[in-house]
Amino acid sequence: MMSLTATELAWRDRLLESASRVARLACGCGILVMLVCGDAFPEALASSEEQEREQEQEQGIGEVGAATEEESADDERDEDQEEAEEPAYSDLLKGDNGEWQREILRFEIEDGVDVVGASKIVEVGEEETLLDIAMRYAVGYEEIRLANPDIDIWLPGEGTEVVIPNHFLLPDVERKGIVINLAEMRLYYFPPGEDVVETFPVSIGRLDWSTPLGETEITELIEDPVWYPPRSIREQAAEQGEDMPRLVPPGPDNPLGEHAILLDIPGYLLHGTNRPWGIGMRATHGCIRLHPFDIDHLFGQIERGTRVKIINQPFKAGWSANGQLYMQAFPLIEEEQQQLDRQDKIAMAADAVARALGERRHRVRGELVRAVAAEQNGNLIKISRSGGDSPLNLEELTNHSRVQFAREKPAR
Repeated sequence: MMSLTATELAWRDRLLESASRVARLACGCGILVMLVCGDAFPEALASSEEQEREQEQEQGIGEVGAATEEESADDERDEDQEEAEEPAYSDLLKGDNGEWQREILRFEIEDGVDVVGASKIVEVGEEETLLDIAMRYAVGYEEIRLANPDIDIWLPGEGTEVVIPNHFLLPDVERKGIVINLAEMRLYYFPPGEDVVETFPVSIGRLDWSTPLGETEITELIEDPVWYPPRSIREQAAEQGEDMPRLVPPGPDNPLGEHAILLDIPGYLLHGTNRPWGIGMRATHGCIRLHPFDIDHLFGQIERGTRVKIINQPFKAGWSANGQLYMQAFPLIEEEQQQLDRQDKIAMAADAVARALGERRHRVRGELVRAVAAEQNGNLIKISRSGGDSPLNLEELTNHSRVQFAREKPAR
């Protein structure tokens, strides 16, 4: 169990105070990726004015690239100087043994079974916050908050029992490659040739910040990425009294962290972060952000061409290994909350149940489906009804015209 010293707490407070600013600056409206290396790198940066014009034409989107040897050398000199002044942020965030105190959520899966994992109860340690616990058990901010609505995020109290919501319904999609469900802010990875799934919390952008739905693939993997903030973001930073450089080299000040996974969608990628406590929030401007430990683990397994499917399924239904039907619902993104009423949500929940049932006959507790649709707190609820088999009556359940929720736009 990791406890924080006064120095570490001070560092954490500094990180959290600037998290919202970094979230705005990290991705702009997404990130236009231009991989430049070797001899091509100086040529790509030959004219800063031309680069500025190109960036402004891309609606203020920045660039990501690999560091040149010169930049790497400069970065090493800067790091040596920083280490002499104060400890590196990553060392403060790790445990006493210098390693991330964090679980990898990896579960065996089988055909016809959608429920994996299991929730558990842990006790709060001395000086721990809910975010410390969430980071240790690979749970996102919103997940830990929804699972423990009556516990203070910052002062939960030593010995307080905390629910760890590591009980999942796999998304209703082909189990292949990477699947990112925006509604639950969670990534699922299905390693090729294995009957397992690994899952990680992520931070995302809101739909009006253009995190696109659809299917794409990984085109490049960059370690220690360099970020080039565009003029629009530098000007925004200046208005807030901050000095944003033209180039952010690898290191503790780089909001992309130590890994960038490029997608075949102009302007979007998966990347790490230098603010791990912000994972599991709708905080980015379109990119998909992972905890440093998680993306390091994922980075070592995936390769170019891996399929990535981005979906938005706030309502999921599926089967456990013993043939019981379960349901799980997550809060709608803000824009959808404003557009959809209670009956719309019930109809969406019924759609998820109907997809899980298919042609199967099974008794379902309609009152629980309605409750799950109303609460949307991420809890996994069994909705099977004991007794004889009978089909679900959707019209009786919803008393409302069914709505089609998936409004995907092409990723390419």
